[in-house]
Amino acid sequence: MRELSLHILDIAENAATAGATRVSIRVEESTAADRLIVTVEDNGRGLPAGKARHLDDPFITSRTTRRVGLGLSLLSAAARRCEGALEVGTPASGGTRVAASFRRSHIDRAPLGDMAATLTTLFAAHPAIDFDYTHGIDGTVFSLSTRDLREELAGMPLTDPAVMLQVTEALRRALRGLIAQATPDHEET
Repeated sequence: MRELSLHILDIAENAATAGATRVSIRVEESTAADRLIVTVEDNGRGLPAGKARHLDDPFITSRTTRRVGLGLSLLSAAARRCEGALEVGTPASGGTRVAASFRRSHIDRAPLGDMAATLTTLFAAHPAIDFDYTHGIDGTVFSLSTRDLREELAGMPLTDPAVMLQVTEALRRALRGLIAQATPDHEET
């Protein structure tokens, strides 16, 4: 995949398929440590044990609709290519936790991509799921919760096209502001 946001979308979609009611997405960037870490954690049914042991094998999948599962194997390859790693596990509370780390400045690291569009797509496609998004750059943090967003909208659904447009633009502004505030000379990821 050409952007990390598409990997995030894929993992969050897998969480929804696994029956998750809560999905937490975290992006952590450190220029000092030269690391970018993307973590997606959910409270769904969890990853089947057989898949967890064979993350790099695209021909082992838990899906019944197709026989190939490229998502985690592609993310693992992308992380390794950039001096990082992929970790998949089951938190004590259940569900699945996927964490991919990358050397942030690596020439082969894909850009983060359009997180605002990715998040809005997830919000609209899965209005019953509570999404929490946190993005930190060198200690400066932006976060958003769909629970809080729903309260602010006072009954207007996240699936309303006007709301989706407003949320997407607000997210884009917030993320641009985060980048500008965290590191004035920071290149967009």
